[in-house]
Amino acid sequence: MSSSEMDLLCINTIRTLAIDAIQKAKSGHPGTPMGMAPVAYDLWQKRLRFDPADPIWPNRDRFILSAGHASMLLYALLHLTKTQAVDARYETLDRPTVTLDDIKSFRQLDSACPGHPEYHLTSGVEATTGPLGQGVAMSVGIAIAERWLSAYFNRPEFPIVNWRTYALCGDGCMMEGISNEAASLAGHLELEKLCWIYDSNRVTIEGHTEITFTEDVATRFLGHGWNVLHVRDANEEKEVLGAFDLAARERGRPTLIIIESHIGYGAPHKQDTAEAHGEPLGEDEVKLTKRFYGWPEDAQFLVPDGVYQHFAGGIGKRGAAQRAEWYALFERYRQKHPDLADAFDTMQKRELPPGWDKAIPTFPPDPKGIASRDSSGQVENAIAQHLPWLIGGAADLAPSTKTRMTFDNAGEFQPDNHVGRNLHFGIREHAMGAAVNGMALAKLRPFGSGFLIFSDYMRNPIRLSAIMELPVLYIFTHDSIGVGEDGPTHQPVEQLAGLRAVPGLITLRPCDANEVAESWRTVLRLKHQPACLILSRQPLPTLDRSRFAPASGVARGAYVLADVGDGPPKVILIGTGSEVSLCVSAAEDLASDRIPTRVVSMPSWELFEQQDGAYQEQVLPEAIQARVAVEQAATLGWARYIGRHGAVVGMHTFGASAPLKGLLTKFGFTPENVVKAAKDQIARYGV
Repeated sequence: MSSSEMDLLCINTIRTLAIDAIQKAKSGHPGTPMGMAPVAYDLWQKRLRFDPADPIWPNRDRFILSAGHASMLLYALLHLTKTQAVDARYETLDRPTVTLDDIKSFRQLDSACPGHPEYHLTSGVEATTGPLGQGVAMSVGIAIAERWLSAYFNRPEFPIVNWRTYALCGDGCMMEGISNEAASLAGHLELEKLCWIYDSNRVTIEGHTEITFTEDVATRFLGHGWNVLHVRDANEEKEVLGAFDLAARERGRPTLIIIESHIGYGAPHKQDTAEAHGEPLGEDEVKLTKRFYGWPEDAQFLVPDGVYQHFAGGIGKRGAAQRAEWYALFERYRQKHPDLADAFDTMQKRELPPGWDKAIPTFPPDPKGIASRDSSGQVENAIAQHLPWLIGGAADLAPSTKTRMTFDNAGEFQPDNHVGRNLHFGIREHAMGAAVNGMALAKLRPFGSGFLIFSDYMRNPIRLSAIMELPVLYIFTHDSIGVGEDGPTHQPVEQLAGLRAVPGLITLRPCDANEVAESWRTVLRLKHQPACLILSRQPLPTLDRSRFAPASGVARGAYVLADVGDGPPKVILIGTGSEVSLCVSAAEDLASDRIPTRVVSMPSWELFEQQDGAYQEQVLPEAIQARVAVEQAATLGWARYIGRHGAVVGMHTFGASAPLKGLLTKFGFTPENVVKAAKDQIARYGV
């Protein structure tokens, strides 16, 4: 069999595995795996730097399937290349990540082949994708990471970081606004090692794209500063490989390769419809399609003789040689630059360097205090000087979120300075959220910041951070009606409840500067969970920790700040953020009325829920039923801690435009109102 005949046999194996898996599952999208199989095959078999025996080799090329609905394309490649499984300790398990049985159980419970690719589930999947546009936007973050890592770690004769990032996308990704944000950012940053492969098959769920999408994509990307290439037929190997080679030679611009694919073989209308609606082809159409490919019509999940061996002799052999060459280079690098090599190893395992937290400040008592956004900026700068791969920025709001690194040589990440620690995402919150996910996938410790109200623009990437179990840090300031005159469009109300609803996401709303410091210490120790720091614009009193419990209680989510007054507490006041000091003031007023009161600071519901029952009972004894929660946010969820009949001093409407003092009075955030709520609780329970 000639080389070209074997290539076609492998391509058709990819196609028919996808067809059979989708048909058996009675669910899925067959069109893209069929139409783009030649392109994916050409990339993996003949260009991609990837070793199936070690799919987390640090200097591998990254391939992101942004068109996640076409997951069978990736699963077929992982199976045919015999990509090995890797566990959470980054150890190869000596078994394939995707077996033929996994493919046969596509989209079924506990399969390694779920409906959309999942990063933490299937080795070789570089990012969890599915929501359209997220994959290409994450690829920008991965490309940013490559530029930063190469600038920081590479030395003359030691290019230990030198990979390319590919993302396969479709019309849906192009329509989503996030792709435009991400492309604009990538063009500005001149990410020359980034390549998007655009499958222009002109089909979406509602039909052909001509009903909604008639723009000139090439012109749009030229305007973004991209190199744009066009391949007229996905089946033309010479053109496809030539485009990849031109992209690899491009300097100063990312590349978009527009590839026209034709998914209809045998009965085009039927197959276009199947792709659009995510439907299997149907038994008759499957037979017609296989007949077109010269495939046995009744064969299912067939991998012909020689196919595994052909992949092993292509990407397998090439990838193994490239990986071995890199590890030999890295060992020479270790001998000459041992500190950098150790740092590189530490980063790859998501560990922290020795002494990373040694400069975290302790803040003295101060009744006037400091805004938690300001204390956070001080803590960030103290940590960043000892944690080199802490990198991030804001969506055009660094002066307001106080996230700019100001120490010597921190620098700005720009096309001419890839080692800069300060990223400027522009007014692109959605792309920022996805980009920091991509950076975390490349093992940096990234953060993105903005106003809490604009977390709504970032909901999807935040959710994906949690699904992928990535230790991304989101820093959100302007956390309440404390925004004042900016009014209800800028005053977050329901955002905290929404973030707390995300499984696996840690939220922290610290009450003073020392809780801020402990929050940073806590979140940076996380390896598999994203976190949100929720910070104030207005000053918060720095509590006197000789009178109150130490701020180290933050690590447990909630702690007894103080029992105020003589005797066992009759009522518990629970606060977060700026409302903790309000609870302290109210407790002192209650104590003067001979009502002993417990004040609990609860910066993180999620961390508190991780504690054992004994600790939770210690902080919130069931015997004390009179409880008041105080938070400048929606009240949803507080019943878990105060009971059905507990009181919440919170927000029941949107805010208003006015100076802060007037807003606090209008919405009841005063010691007098908290005292009244506490006394009402005591009366209810007859304490």
